[in-house]
Amino acid sequence: MCFFENEITIESRPLLEEYLGSFEYRASGLSFTSLYMWRNINKFTWKVIGDYLCVSAVDNLEPTMGVPFLLPPLTRTGAYEPEGLAETICAARRIFEENGCAFKLMLVPFHMTDFLEEAFPGKLRIEADRPNFDYVYNTQDLIELKGREYHTKKNHLNYFLNNYEYEYVSLRSDMADEAMDFIRRFNERKNLEDSHEKELLLMEERAMHDVFHNLEVVGYLTGAIRINGSIEALSIGGRLGKKTVTVHVEKANTEFRGLYQAINNEFCKHVAKDVKRINREEDMGIPGLRKAKLSYKPAMLVEKYTVCFIDPHGCRRFR
Repeated sequence: MCFFENEITIESRPLLEEYLGSFEYRASGLSFTSLYMWRNINKFTWKVIGDYLCVSAVDNLEPTMGVPFLLPPLTRTGAYEPEGLAETICAARRIFEENGCAFKLMLVPFHMTDFLEEAFPGKLRIEADRPNFDYVYNTQDLIELKGREYHTKKNHLNYFLNNYEYEYVSLRSDMADEAMDFIRRFNERKNLEDSHEKELLLMEERAMHDVFHNLEVVGYLTGAIRINGSIEALSIGGRLGKKTVTVHVEKANTEFRGLYQAINNEFCKHVAKDVKRINREEDMGIPGLRKAKLSYKPAMLVEKYTVCFIDPHGCRRFR
């Protein structure tokens, strides 16, 4: 496969965050907390090529499952220079092709496509990747749930507040075993048959085991709700730039009406003093998930694109 030599590790965090923090990428996957959480599922590897840091990955969504791709190159200076960017992308493309892999970039935020077009004028095909658009919300909207459009959400939340005694706590690594017990109970209730979805769920379970033991050292923002002393909901997020927090994982026991609304509301309250917006990531093309994310009335969508070369000789001048 088309992997670079470096894996995503806790030790690599300082260097990676130099690149991840120098530019407002806006895309949920371009944060250390996201890369670390899904590093094994997506087989993330990285390499500094020229002036930019490149991250390779493998797509795990059907029907393109198993296809390797490159994330948008990351800048250390906060700027993108066309010639240097073109050299980096062409060097990455050579690595892919030498290993027998077709080359493409994925999860490229819309505001970065101009940099690519400047680097390769007239040589790229840029296509919207709707299942991977991120949903971004105003933090205060999710806290206040004001207006008719939030009426149902508010009713569910009020039902929960009026009918259950609960405790909201920050999730810590010394609670890892308790958190994993919740994840296993949550997955068992899904009762999935053997399928790609079940396989992904088990991969996620393994990822969460590692995450729960490294919450502080990786820099996750966390929250959990206990009912009768047991964790019944949790949320794990991370910082994305200066004004946004991304929610990577949110799970709740649906046997408690309004618990999903409660964990979302409490988590937002506890990060609101620091950020204006909450990125709740993509819907992966799942109709029910798309409906749920739209129902919270996003302030904006972060559009992401797939980028391929039209011209097979687009990198000739860099060989």
